[in-house]
Amino acid sequence: MDRIWLKNYPPGVPAEIDPATYPSLVAIFEESFKTHRAKKAFICMGASITFDELDKASLALGAWLQSRGLEPGARVAIKMPNVLQYPIALLGILRAGYTVVNVNPLYTPRELEFQLKDSGAEAIIVLENFAHTLAHVIANTSVKHVVLATMGDLLGLIKGTIVNLVVRHSKKMVPAFSLPGHFKFNDVISTGRGMNMQVPKLTLDDIAFLQYTGGTTGVSKGATLSHRNVVANTLQANAWLQPALMREPRVDQLFMVAALPLSHIFALTACALIGVRLGGVCLLIPNPRDIPGLLKELSKYQVNFLPAVNTLFNAMLNHPDFGKVDWSMLKAAVGGGMAVQRSVAERWLKATGKPIIEAYGLSETSPGVTANRCDITEWTGTIGYPFPSTDVRILDESDKDVPLGEAGEIAAKGPQVMVGYWQRPDETAKVMTADGFFRTGDIGIMTPEGQVKIVDRKKDMISVSGFKVFPNEVEDVAMMQGEIVECAAVGVPDQHSGEAVKLFAVSKSPTLTDVELKRFLTGKLAAYKMPKYIEFRKELPKTNVGKILRRALRDNP
Repeated sequence: MDRIWLKNYPPGVPAEIDPATYPSLVAIFEESFKTHRAKKAFICMGASITFDELDKASLALGAWLQSRGLEPGARVAIKMPNVLQYPIALLGILRAGYTVVNVNPLYTPRELEFQLKDSGAEAIIVLENFAHTLAHVIANTSVKHVVLATMGDLLGLIKGTIVNLVVRHSKKMVPAFSLPGHFKFNDVISTGRGMNMQVPKLTLDDIAFLQYTGGTTGVSKGATLSHRNVVANTLQANAWLQPALMREPRVDQLFMVAALPLSHIFALTACALIGVRLGGVCLLIPNPRDIPGLLKELSKYQVNFLPAVNTLFNAMLNHPDFGKVDWSMLKAAVGGGMAVQRSVAERWLKATGKPIIEAYGLSETSPGVTANRCDITEWTGTIGYPFPSTDVRILDESDKDVPLGEAGEIAAKGPQVMVGYWQRPDETAKVMTADGFFRTGDIGIMTPEGQVKIVDRKKDMISVSGFKVFPNEVEDVAMMQGEIVECAAVGVPDQHSGEAVKLFAVSKSPTLTDVELKRFLTGKLAAYKMPKYIEFRKELPKTNVGKILRRALRDNP
């Protein structure tokens, strides 16, 4: 297919980027260390580190890791929320020539054991709050070296001591654990400063990350992301953001917010990697579920760049302290990870004066594939145009292109698409077409202008008497009712129609009934799309990124 979307690119955004601009991802860091040395790089809980401090601390960590005898390319896991130790660990591992295995801090022992064994990780850097999970399973893994961080490590002696006392004793957030022979994070950095790190000869083909995902088949597997993949997506996203960044009034240093966990590919690229390349300063939020705490932290700064998911935008808008944040210098609020709902987007625009720029991607694509133009003035209801150097097709079950405007599976090809699934060639073969396109598992359409619109996840689609029902549509209409805070539609077994629609909803009105909600939906949805069952709950299950887990609701209705 011709790249019909290129004619609608914003002025100044190139059709192509060149990943070979840098010999490796590490070269991006090195460039920023030289250019922005004195600037703050990351802020967390009132403390900060400069690019110079990040340079020296990550070198020290890298040197220490090398001293443990790890071979080039060895996998090193990180199991931490957004704290200052995270970017140090991330850069230290990569600069030493190793592969980062990002681990969700909230993983259960079973999930952690699987990921450590599957990746073959030999070392892990873990916050003590989650050390008990590791202690349960470490004997069954290849992990030989454990670096233990604490919340107070980099907050200064007095504040750090107080924070650790509160976390351990007042809030009891550190369950008992035993990890004999572990090393303390600050001791590792101190020891590493006296060592010389051997600079590895990295190439764009070396593996930078194993980013674990359920993927399109539901089996947990590691998306193997090379330095080329991640460099490419960093450059693609950087090019795409330029119209927003160049908009007046200019800022001396871009202020970014990492409210989503850096262990997730969205925040990893959108906050940590883009932030480092642009010389921006990134505010790390350890617990974004604490909405009052998040808004209190944001009120101290002028926010320029905020990547978030729909549920987080929604939760912030619903809190009375939202108005205390100064949004006047917001350059871009980027929505990803899940569909942005019209009601949320319209409220955000009214409250901040800036639209949510919806983007789309997956762990397998590092993650960005498409995004709305950064100069839009209102929500578009699409996921925008393919990134530079990216081809997108809409395919039928036989890998043939469907006509424009018709629904099919979104497939992408570009330098950001993964090498494959870690040690799973059979799984890789299932998602790659013969001509190198990655089948995303998402159903979408392409407009004649080249915009892509998500219809829904292939595996979330509901079949009612043979008719396809897309949960996003049902949820969007339900949210228009005004009293629904969040909701999720799933398919449940039905003896007459095969499946029926069930809607789980959280309402801010304790008196709203299922009858009233059904009355509102009547006439707005075709009869077969109407929820047969409605269940109100106090909250809905979510991932650590805040994405509603339809699967959990489907499995335990």
